Amino acid sequence: MFELLAAWILGLTLSGLVDFFDEVSPGEVSPGGNDQLEGTGQWSEFRGPSGAHAVGHHPPMEWSDTQNIEWKVPIQGLGWSSPSVHRGVVYLTTAVPKGEGLSLRAMAIEAGSGKNLWDIEVKRVEKIPAIHAKNSHASPTPIVRDDAVYVHFGALGTAKLRPSDGVIEWLCEELDYPPVHGSGGSPVLRDNKLAIICDGSANPFVCALDAGSGKVVWRTPRSVSARISHSFGTVAMAVVDGRTQVLAPGPDHMAAYDLEDGKELWKVLAPGWSVVPQPVLLDGMVIYNHDYDNPELMAVRLGGQGDVTQSHVVWRSARGAPSTPTPLLVGSELYFVSDNGIASCVDAKTGERHWMERLGGNYSASPVYVNERVLFLSEDGVATWVKPSVEYTVVGKNELTGRTFATPSFYQDAMFLRTDEHLLKISQQKN
Repeated sequence: MFELLAAWILGLTLSGLVDFFDEVSPGEVSPGGNDQLEGTGQWSEFRGPSGAHAVGHHPPMEWSDTQNIEWKVPIQGLGWSSPSVHRGVVYLTTAVPKGEGLSLRAMAIEAGSGKNLWDIEVKRVEKIPAIHAKNSHASPTPIVRDDAVYVHFGALGTAKLRPSDGVIEWLCEELDYPPVHGSGGSPVLRDNKLAIICDGSANPFVCALDAGSGKVVWRTPRSVSARISHSFGTVAMAVVDGRTQVLAPGPDHMAAYDLEDGKELWKVLAPGWSVVPQPVLLDGMVIYNHDYDNPELMAVRLGGQGDVTQSHVVWRSARGAPSTPTPLLVGSELYFVSDNGIASCVDAKTGERHWMERLGGNYSASPVYVNERVLFLSEDGVATWVKPSVEYTVVGKNELTGRTFATPSFYQDAMFLRTDEHLLKISQQKN
């Protein structure tokens, strides 16, 4: 369920996305948090800087346990955070059992060689909290910039580390809330603020931390009182009328907050809880899932004030909707896979379905656009390459040993894939 819970947009065309810092009209939106990293070759946050588009990267389309594996290194403990890659270094989090407690850790691995550069304990937890069997205690994905690595362990703490050696520059433990099944959503960085969803079993809220100091800038309680109030979402961000809005799906609703002060601007109501996928943005709309048990994708026009449920919902589609993986936008088509392996392609503007096919297996990792193909990765290491088209065409399959819940990352024509025990670098090997 999680990214794992993480859970976890996107380009307006095949070749590019709106520049993150542009002021755009309500008809154009910016993906959350890339801080002008598009086109730099970095993959330094959840689903990369371009909404899971591996722009300019060309990893091999064939691999196995013995084919095109440049290196494979063991990772102690367990974590479902995706690897983040920045300037030749892979950053990763994990949680290592220590007696009755946990060591929450971050590490840096040289992308070229697989050499461990540093491995530090961010926080020691005396008693292991209960989580869902599919989750980990290190599911949120790190964010990396030239001068900082931001790691998030949900209610257990958030920290800023020095990239060169992992020295902890600040540790925030103020986001104390009662999670259910653990934490999953990743932070999103924009304008020196880390936006985070904190939906626990009581008093859920959305907040922003100052990225420089780790202090809470704002903390806004959820305005909808849901029967079940926990969730695992990752925000998206859009610029509407010159103001950056934090789009935060949660129990029984999705709300938009002003990034500067946390004021709730508008919301759309729909029953549901345990929301995981990150919202996707297209042509002045946000597309999101509002429920885990009965997933349904909803497209909602951005903007407005107050409750916009009756006025701004554009389309809804429940068939094949994902509970965990974030949908992928390629051009004006939306690709997604349900947790039980049903893949779909719909028109993102209308919701009209083009195709719906069974891939097989179960899915938590989000699909990725790479090599001009859509890559789906099941929980048991099976990768399926699908042609991005209104007609369903499988163009390849690969398989690896291990559980694969985390979304892969890309850097310099290589794919970095995390399993439950290892981190692998998959690249074209010369004979």
